[in-house]
Amino acid sequence: MKTTQDIEPVTPGDEGSSGVSRRSFFKRAAIVGVAAGATAAVAGGGFVSLASALDRESASSEETPKSKGLKNSDRNILIAAEIAEALAVTTYSNIINTSPFFARIPSDDQGYLEGALQEEMSHYLLEQSVTDQLTPFTTFYYPVNMFADAQTTLNTLVTLEDAFIAAYLVGVRDFTTVQLRLTAARIMGIESDHRTLARVIGPDVAPQDGGPITTITGLQGIAENVAPPNNNGYERTQCWTNIDQAVNALLPFVDLAAAKAAGFDTSVSYSFEPFNPTLPNPLGDFISYKGC
Repeated sequence: MKTTQDIEPVTPGDEGSSGVSRRSFFKRAAIVGVAAGATAAVAGGGFVSLASALDRESASSEETPKSKGLKNSDRNILIAAEIAEALAVTTYSNIINTSPFFARIPSDDQGYLEGALQEEMSHYLLEQSVTDQLTPFTTFYYPVNMFADAQTTLNTLVTLEDAFIAAYLVGVRDFTTVQLRLTAARIMGIESDHRTLARVIGPDVAPQDGGPITTITGLQGIAENVAPPNNNGYERTQCWTNIDQAVNALLPFVDLAAAKAAGFDTSVSYSFEPFNPTLPNPLGDFISYKGC
């Protein structure tokens, strides 16, 4: 499976090293909004497909959310989600393309990672089509040995998926429209799949890559046994009640000063490279804000 198709590079902004507060995070997102003219170039065929799906909606209670009438609180959640999805795309693409253990895990595990990459890119494009803004961050930092050590890779991947799940649950609670709340729930379900499948990979890691991996540490900082991989009866909210908490969790991945403070490897950064995704099954496409 191809991991990227029709790549349209995004020019990274100057993330700088002065640190990013939660307020400046969203202020910067608003400033980057002037780049709306670049929307079509980035979205490519994926945007056209989404637009076609939206055209099939009824014009009554299921109206398509539009950037012009978007409430600030909704925009803030969506921009945070865009950043999270851009980070997810960058994470999955580098696992697939640079992690030594990837070539030695079973083909079904490889297929999960390849499918997740396509899904995260689709999520990004959908959110960006609503805000009409590009992600304000296109360069990311990771823990030391992120893509060289399988344990670090899986710990970080599950940590990120934990954060994404909790962030979308904030959206389910705080979005002001039914369409956005339902969409947040639908995306959150996919992020939950990703968390479980990342835990499935642990025991399949080859001995030469440090496997089998039997415990994975997620956002709560506790090493959890990988059996069973679906170890949640209910999704974890992380007790987040505001999107600022999700922003704070992402800061080390997007800001140089925060990355240094967290002990991340700041000697190398990784760029978000958007592409036109192909979802694994048309039955699981976005279709519309009603989902049918």
